[in-house]
Amino acid sequence: MGRKRAISWRTRILALVVLAALGAGGWAWWQAQHWAPPRSEFPVQGVLIGAQDGAADFTALRAIGADFAYLEASAGASGRDARFAANLQRVRDSGLRFGAVHAYDPCVPAERQAANFVTTVPRDEMLLPPAIALDKLADDCPNPVSEAAVESELTTFINQVEGHVGQPAVLKVSPAFEERYGIAGHIERNLWLARDWWQPDYAGRPWTLWTANGALRTEAGDEPVRWVVVQP
Repeated sequence: MGRKRAISWRTRILALVVLAALGAGGWAWWQAQHWAPPRSEFPVQGVLIGAQDGAADFTALRAIGADFAYLEASAGASGRDARFAANLQRVRDSGLRFGAVHAYDPCVPAERQAANFVTTVPRDEMLLPPAIALDKLADDCPNPVSEAAVESELTTFINQVEGHVGQPAVLKVSPAFEERYGIAGHIERNLWLARDWWQPDYAGRPWTLWTANGALRTEAGDEPVRWVVVQP
């Protein structure tokens, strides 16, 4: 009888421990989905929006505290975000400051990519500095592309985009791209880095923009958004 009672108490204690762990895990999961850097440390905050985010409500995003929005616009030589035109009109109507992002493809010549960006993104004095997303590596290109060629073509692309927009570009560098090419140490432009919940340091120098939460749940819509902050 005593042995059965001992087993019963052990079972209850184990169940309580399991429940506590599940509760803590659920709280941590909720916190992760709803966390954004404090405004006291990072006063200017915004979002990155593309077709994957569905029909974004920029007025609602502004109401919850977004100060700006970057829109995914073009990719490579011919790719265009399916919602860019609609998002551009909506973000203008909302009164938010906005910028455009081009997803750079190291397999494609700079001139062709610049032509795509120029024909996709109109000149606009309200436009924030253009962002160049550096994620794809040249390792998978049909024809070999050297590291020197990647940097040279990227520099050409940057110059052409900056000539169109009239202001310096921001390099949105992924950890993999930076590890492979060390581009932050070779091209002197402001950096946009990404790391959920913790400030990124993989570029070896300070960032200007930081994607702090890649899936932030907000009251502005049903889908999570990529939340970005500006270095004060």
